[in-house]
Amino acid sequence: MGKLPERLAGVADVDCDGIQALVTGSTSGIGRETALALGRLGADAVVVHGRDVAAGHAVVDELTATGTTATFVPADFADVAAVRDLAETVREETDRIDILFNNAGGLFREGRLTDIGIEYTFHVNHLGPYLLTATLLDHLREGARVVTTASGAHRGPSLDLERVQRVDDYSGFWAYSHSKLANVLFAAELARRLDAAGRAVTSNSVHPGAIPGSGFSRFLPGPIPQLVRTLEAVPGVTSVADGAAELLFAGVSPRTADISGRYFSEQQPTTPSEAARDTAAARRLWERSAELLDIDEPLARTDPPGGTE
Repeated sequence: MGKLPERLAGVADVDCDGIQALVTGSTSGIGRETALALGRLGADAVVVHGRDVAAGHAVVDELTATGTTATFVPADFADVAAVRDLAETVREETDRIDILFNNAGGLFREGRLTDIGIEYTFHVNHLGPYLLTATLLDHLREGARVVTTASGAHRGPSLDLERVQRVDDYSGFWAYSHSKLANVLFAAELARRLDAAGRAVTSNSVHPGAIPGSGFSRFLPGPIPQLVRTLEAVPGVTSVADGAAELLFAGVSPRTADISGRYFSEQQPTTPSEAARDTAAARRLWERSAELLDIDEPLARTDPPGGTE
């Protein structure tokens, strides 16, 4: 049996008594392992999210067995109303949120637009978490942490907010990489805006590693999913537990409690791509995301935009 993710993250001795958390995308893969680890660490309440109802209830049962209060809420992140409903249920089921893990996402083979005219991958991987976080901002307690699952795949593209409104030149890998760039930019911009607003809430993004057991490979073309599954037995390949440990390190470890606006990889603050350090692009992404969702800009700022750090 492999090591538990909380041990891999060096947080097995952390007491999560009183902690209330939301883990999106927690019916399988690293999200599931993160949620279950929170239960073993003594979390008061964990809201489980996903699209597989049976799997969601199974995670709830496992959490309940640890003594943690758990609730499953299904929601499609490509559906604006469903994300708002998720946020409302979180409000009803918790007193506040201490840790928000924005983990849900995927890579999708076919190009299509969502109901609001946005490319599906960008909507699910970025706009969904953006809307959820914005809607729950006043439900985050002081001292809370927001952890967004990004990827080393963010390296390569630059921000292109025109291309996310069409699919005529769709590339699944470009769309995924671009959405992960958006995740890194979003997390850093959220940190800056929380700080400017005087909120004692941290925001970081995390690269969990390339994980064969995460279920990610089901989105890949042709024979690749079967090939990736065979890698699970290869020593040195990142495991689901390793990936969950990355999230736990950013979300639970005392070592990261006061760190905000950083991108973590291998349990270390790491420099992301140049495009991911462009503060002017991050501001454009933040403002344009609100426009695309037809919501008021959250944590609106009045200072002039910056450039590349």
